[in-house]
Amino acid sequence: MDITVFGSSSKGNCYHVSDTSPLLLDAGIPFKEIQRKLNFQTSSIAGALITHQHMDHCKAVKDLIKAGIDCYMNEATKTALGVSGHRVKVIAPMEQFKIGEWSILAFMLEHDVDNLGYLLANDTGQKIVYITDSYFCRYRFNGLTHIMIEVNYDQATFEANNGADPIRSRLMRSHFSLENAVDFLKANDLSKVEQIMVLHLSDKNANEKLIKETIQQVTGKHVVIAG
Repeated sequence: MDITVFGSSSKGNCYHVSDTSPLLLDAGIPFKEIQRKLNFQTSSIAGALITHQHMDHCKAVKDLIKAGIDCYMNEATKTALGVSGHRVKVIAPMEQFKIGEWSILAFMLEHDVDNLGYLLANDTGQKIVYITDSYFCRYRFNGLTHIMIEVNYDQATFEANNGADPIRSRLMRSHFSLENAVDFLKANDLSKVEQIMVLHLSDKNANEKLIKETIQQVTGKHVVIAG
């Protein structure tokens, strides 16, 4: 199994999980870019898991549907995008479903719109949790092999760059900080974790070196910054 970053920023988020049933996690970059990154083999995609309605996570959804790819999303995202048809698979929090070899559980995250996280497991023992655009996750997971988690900002850099900026309150209510991510990681079973992939860093508010070194020190795991 391999996880490839197609996009990980406010400009667009999309990740490719390659296995016998390849998946897209979010589709927030142009469809033509997804096609290029897949060498135009888009028919290989077994499904796309969409977290929420913000365009940097769902920009390509309509084109994916036209290309015959099943797109999984919550009702709020479906309504916001105005999509319909048999390729649109509406799922609810705590609903479990299958895509090929993957058993997938959707769970609710805290954001400023309805937002889903995903837990993916297959028969070979791979278990991935995907969490983005959330300031808190109430759930804990056992037996994870891969953690994909947003760290949008670290508090020191954020404070230094924003002061009394009104963006402060929105960021703190909608995106993971380094400090919250560390708390989440400490609360979970990391015994089988092979890799922690850090997602969606802010260009302005994230010290990449600090974030990577802090998470490595806290977890003792291999840490990759998506980008």
